[in-house]
Amino acid sequence: MTIPIMDIYIWFAAAVAISFGLTPLVRFFALRYKIVDVPTGERKIHTEPIPLLGGVAVYISFAAVTLAACFTGHIIGAITWSMIIGVLVAGGVLVIGGAIDDAKNLPAKIQILFPLAAALIVVLCGVNVSKLTNPLGGMLLLAAPLAGLVVFPYVMATSYATKLFDGLDGLVSGVTAIGAILICSLALTTKYFQPDVAVLAAIAAGAFVGFLPWNFHPAKIFLGEGGSLFAGFILGVLSVISGAKIAVVLMVLGIAITDAIWVIVRRVFWEKRSFASGDRKHLHFRLIDAGFSQRQAVLILWFISAAFGAIALLLQSAGKVVIFAILAIITFAIGWAAIIKRKK
Repeated sequence: MTIPIMDIYIWFAAAVAISFGLTPLVRFFALRYKIVDVPTGERKIHTEPIPLLGGVAVYISFAAVTLAACFTGHIIGAITWSMIIGVLVAGGVLVIGGAIDDAKNLPAKIQILFPLAAALIVVLCGVNVSKLTNPLGGMLLLAAPLAGLVVFPYVMATSYATKLFDGLDGLVSGVTAIGAILICSLALTTKYFQPDVAVLAAIAAGAFVGFLPWNFHPAKIFLGEGGSLFAGFILGVLSVISGAKIAVVLMVLGIAITDAIWVIVRRVFWEKRSFASGDRKHLHFRLIDAGFSQRQAVLILWFISAAFGAIALLLQSAGKVVIFAILAIITFAIGWAAIIKRKK
């Protein structure tokens, strides 16, 4: 399959336009039915109720443009209809479940059912990997059952990484757009040339870029539960569909993943409480408490995500392991530096 580069820009622009135009309508609906994030508790840094459900606009734009690209022959090829249907159905489950949670504030044991179902759906619809690059050299071949056992927790992890990271205006929207753009760029290189993957990644990037002007500080609408889960979900799925370009996504989401691991370990093993309980000890909150503005903190985290994601495009497997370790160290260093600055 050969797709002109201009076509990729067109699909990207279509997703941007639909997402940008649809977001204020979704915002009006959220305000009309009072589906808003009320600033109560220490974790809320906004000062007035902000509409939720932003993920609905992102998902609808992604789904509409993806279907249009499929029916015009710009995606279906290495990516099968089964995969596309699985991704769209699973994404719909996340967004609908998230919308219900935004409106009803569901308990954690109910919330987790939607991402569990979404991850299971994409695995059953053929979003799997047959081989993984061994950091020590060579390839790891995966049989069908084992492949599903790898993809299922991986998609769950990327989904929850962005969910837990969604604490500042525009942070997750921007990081997701960066990750999708990097996957699109990699899919267009001579070595990996996958134009269908490039189109799908460009559409995902466009959906979040179109939403971003409404979501950047001061945000007029938030992604909501479904949107923040869908962000990590689509990055995880794109990296699998593209032939296990998992390292790029792990680099882009490296700060989010490292921060999530640190927060979960601290809450469960040190503080002896549920990992789902909230606090202001995420890295992005520490930057705010250290005196950075929301825009400054978001731009810093965007830059790090983009830089390490771009580096991942240039390195072999062993180098990527080293760089990810460096990224984890940088994450902890930024956190400690923010704590020290706040105390001073």
